[in-house]
Amino acid sequence: MTTSDGSTGGFTGAAIVAGVCGWPIRHSRSPRIHNYWLRQYGIDGVYVPFAMPPETAKDAIRMLPALGIRGMNVTVPHKEIAYSAMDEVDRLAERLKAVNTIVVRDGKLYGANTDAFGFLESLKEAKPDWRANAGPAVVLGAGGAARAIVAGLQDAGTPEIRIANRTPERAAAICEEFGQPVKPVPWAQRADALADAALLVNTTSLGMEGHPALEVDLDRLPAESVVYDIVYVPLETPLLAAARARGNPAIDGLGMLLHQARPGFREWFGTDPVVDQALRDHVLAAL
Repeated sequence: MTTSDGSTGGFTGAAIVAGVCGWPIRHSRSPRIHNYWLRQYGIDGVYVPFAMPPETAKDAIRMLPALGIRGMNVTVPHKEIAYSAMDEVDRLAERLKAVNTIVVRDGKLYGANTDAFGFLESLKEAKPDWRANAGPAVVLGAGGAARAIVAGLQDAGTPEIRIANRTPERAAAICEEFGQPVKPVPWAQRADALADAALLVNTTSLGMEGHPALEVDLDRLPAESVVYDIVYVPLETPLLAAARARGNPAIDGLGMLLHQARPGFREWFGTDPVVDQALRDHVLAAL
């Protein structure tokens, strides 16, 4: 866009304001994503980070309408706090008791959880012929991302979802929360659970930069099964490298990050943005 002073890529006093909150917030890639889209589509808007201490986060979020802020993404550790601050929430946010996207409408706060959307959209983008009902899914991990992914797979019609976690009680808790077709698998038996799986998803921090590698034997995984790692630093984790080496389709976690940002941008700025290679390259340049 061209601003009143003749420069490009800026914003004016009439700009739409949105942002992201968390504690800390310096690590967030969201400003890089959204401000790229704002420039790409010539929108008079700005997307900024807000560092909110947990003890004041709920009050700060409740002030968004008064401040004229159109909405906000929410990252750790505020997703549950944001849920408690909403006037209304969508179905997935209600199920997960966690909000990652806030929209201000008519002075009220509407909360959504777009993690499952981001996961499924990135999966379909990378593997257009993927079908949820193709066979069982194995999900490694039992944190917030795992819960969102399990909910998404369950709603999409995956016939069986097997959860393996190093702390078995957490896997059991997810199974109890979601019911059929979600089943716990002992961590020591994670490789055996792959025998007829159509999808393997790693939601743990294993394989992330600065963390130990994920150890899982892929020998029993069918050759056509998809391997998805939500880690994106590094982009090519040892799990994905092992999957590619044996011919399995392998998907990194950057797509989930990019696609989960789309619904908020559409609500705040009125344009449904495109996730493409240029955006990936732009975000990767800062990793």
